[in-house]
Amino acid sequence: MPRFTVHVRDEWLTVPCKDTSYTINWLGVEALKRYVKNKPDNGGIPQAKEVRFAARRCQGQGLLDADDIIEDVLEDNDFVELEIEGDTMSSDFIPSQPGMSYLTRPYREPSEYIFLDGSSLSSTDLVNLGRCRYKIKLTPEAEKKVEQSRELLDTIVKEKKVVYGITTGFGKFARTVIPISKLKELQENLIRSHSAGLGRPLSPERTRMLLALRINVLAKGYSGISLETLHNMIQAFNASCLSYVPEKGTVGASGDLAPLAHLALGLMGEGKMWSPKSGWADAKYVTASTHTPFISHPSGLALINGTQMITSLGAEAVERAESIAMQADVIAALTLEVLKGTTKAFDSDIHELRPHPGQKEVALRFRALLDSDHHPSEIAESHRFCDRVQDAYTMRCCPQVHGVVNDTIAFVRNIINTEINSATDNPMVFSERGETISGGNFHGEYPAKALDYLAIGVHELASISERRIERLCNPSLSELPAFLVNEGGLNSGFMIAHCTAAALVSENKVLCHPSSVDSLSTSAATEDHVSMGGWAARKALRVIEHVEQVLAIELLAACQGIEFLRPVRTTTPLEKVYDLVRSVVKPWIKDRFMSADIEAVHRLLVDQKVWNVAKPYIEKYCTELLPESRPSSPTAFSLDPPTSPRKRVRHE
Repeated sequence: MPRFTVHVRDEWLTVPCKDTSYTINWLGVEALKRYVKNKPDNGGIPQAKEVRFAARRCQGQGLLDADDIIEDVLEDNDFVELEIEGDTMSSDFIPSQPGMSYLTRPYREPSEYIFLDGSSLSSTDLVNLGRCRYKIKLTPEAEKKVEQSRELLDTIVKEKKVVYGITTGFGKFARTVIPISKLKELQENLIRSHSAGLGRPLSPERTRMLLALRINVLAKGYSGISLETLHNMIQAFNASCLSYVPEKGTVGASGDLAPLAHLALGLMGEGKMWSPKSGWADAKYVTASTHTPFISHPSGLALINGTQMITSLGAEAVERAESIAMQADVIAALTLEVLKGTTKAFDSDIHELRPHPGQKEVALRFRALLDSDHHPSEIAESHRFCDRVQDAYTMRCCPQVHGVVNDTIAFVRNIINTEINSATDNPMVFSERGETISGGNFHGEYPAKALDYLAIGVHELASISERRIERLCNPSLSELPAFLVNEGGLNSGFMIAHCTAAALVSENKVLCHPSSVDSLSTSAATEDHVSMGGWAARKALRVIEHVEQVLAIELLAACQGIEFLRPVRTTTPLEKVYDLVRSVVKPWIKDRFMSADIEAVHRLLVDQKVWNVAKPYIEKYCTELLPESRPSSPTAFSLDPPTSPRKRVRHE
């Protein structure tokens, strides 16, 4: 018999339906009858048939008409929300799609697998796992290590040895030995009590990354987790059955305890979970709808002790930072053309005298996009014999300013990739030595410091971009109409778009203050130095998003500047970038609603479409150079990191 799960106030109710030709109104009334059945005073609800309500399908939040036929609009085991008209008693209500924005990608079930062994996952792989590009399997070698580690742990328990977190309490209670009969309760209590986070939940993409990274660390075989539990976690990931993980609550040592506890809590069938079909709902209903088994014998510390929230968010930060850094070069090159700047400052001989890798890469990209021998520019030709000797720093010094951002990203990427494949548990279970050892690999100082550094470095792209926007909008600096619009006064053009860019840059200045310089003692001075890495990761992502948005405004402004230089044209690759922008945003003829334009171009940058347009031209330019002149770094013209040795197989 078909059944549906209906959310009324703070409860989820299962409603069987023997005839799907009934209406949505029948389903709502039936759910209300079940809700009031055991409530004092009927829960303050009058006769169910007299209640006015709205019904929404959890997946996609589509509004359902009361007269809709169930079989026409719902599938078996679908999730539905009831909103009672005038009701004020739904304080526990969680929207089906919290935190979703125009940047969120729709869910598509992947058809390929990635094999995890705990040693070869990259930040690129992790972000792709978050974006539903792959499902997960363990390598046979990883399964063997996990089993060996678990066998040692079982032996320790049977022999009644005292081992921290396995047969003892935690933190201040480390000296309290727990009877064997209560060890299961100990592990469950650990997860429940540590699920104390607050704030909005991580998005499904970020929760997938968090779960995938925890699986990868457990696959190393040093945690003592059972293979059955690890397989259950993998099954949950592959079904996109994801726990409700609040973004706040970690101090980054002893690991990300609160977020990882929430991650484990849902896998135990408690708290809230998300799936593509249900949206957010009670974990027991979501796991049932996805046929995901509960974790019945959790290994508490093995599930929650580690730096995986800091590191998974850090992986996304690194990937987005590298993407926007490369696209910043393309955007700045277009602005330089519009402002009729010179390319002399990008001469390779200049940069060989100060051979920082990032600086040389940026200068190379500028030459690839602006070199008149490869891509003649009518704009450049129009001012070839002007009396200007040199440009402002915001154009002339792009290789030096953008370059150090590239080198910063490379440094941080190395730390994040090391952390992704590190065992961060405590205690460590060394099956080959037959012993467990307590250590401090859970401390998040490495990724925390790196992500603070990343925020500081990447912010400079927005700082210098905002100054270029000013030059584009200021007629005394650009020789273009004020604020890039005709009939100034009647139209304001890019006046407030520039203000938005300035506001984001100013906000970044505060966000760039390092969180890792702070530490507060916790757990009765047992954990007396912490990293504050969770905030370092979250604010790094916020800084990077602001950088993307500022550069989106610059790209819009530069393309608008092109309109006033027509009919002359810029170089071929930059004309292609202009065409890409015009495919989503039309020229600014008179004032209109601008936020949508900024969001559309921001989407292009997040999807790396600006880079994808410019990349073939940069690669072609590089292949035509003499071998000794080619860049030494693989990131000079490639978004793709070195390939991983893991194999992938298509789902059959």
